[in-house]
Amino acid sequence: MRNLFVLCALLILLLSCSEKKRAIKGDTEFQRELNADYRDATKSPLKDRDRKNFEGLDFFKFDSTFIVKANFKRTPNEKTFKMKTTTDREPIYVKYGELTFNLKGELFKLNIYQNQDLIEKEGFENYLFLPFLDETNGLESYGGGRYIDLRIPESDTMEIDFNTAYNPYCAYNDKYSCPIVPRKNYLKTRIEAGVKAFGVHVKRS
Repeated sequence: MRNLFVLCALLILLLSCSEKKRAIKGDTEFQRELNADYRDATKSPLKDRDRKNFEGLDFFKFDSTFIVKANFKRTPNEKTFKMKTTTDREPIYVKYGELTFNLKGELFKLNIYQNQDLIEKEGFENYLFLPFLDETNGLESYGGGRYIDLRIPESDTMEIDFNTAYNPYCAYNDKYSCPIVPRKNYLKTRIEAGVKAFGVHVKRS
């Protein structure tokens, strides 16, 4: 009888673990990792009521068309500036360089930035910040634009994977202070890649 009880307990544990694994949705590693973080109370920007029933973020379908090789031009003499945010906070940034790339036969340019406080933290010494706006904003994607995390390249080229574009935390919770995307980083095209607007896969009780 004792062995049967132990066996049943192990079976329930295995089924529970399996269920948790199945609950982490996503077609790519990036999507699965982001969904896992948003389920984790220690990392998630979601409000408690949203995280309680969180099933997964909504993403555009992965599309390799939106992985582009960009020419990187360093702009070393830029002055630091206070980047506007959704609150009174004004973090210090500097324009680190310019990225020029071809997407679907059109040429585009984006400025890439460096947070002057963040680079003092271990692991972020070569971190670069790429915020952008596009013509899906306010429709399929968050109206305030999206972000991409990048690292300082070792050459004059850099890969931009728009499939890893994510929303500012403000898209989920207004308690956060988020950098406002500079208008110069507006792409006059539809970037149908990355995270969509929030709410599709959240069931509210």
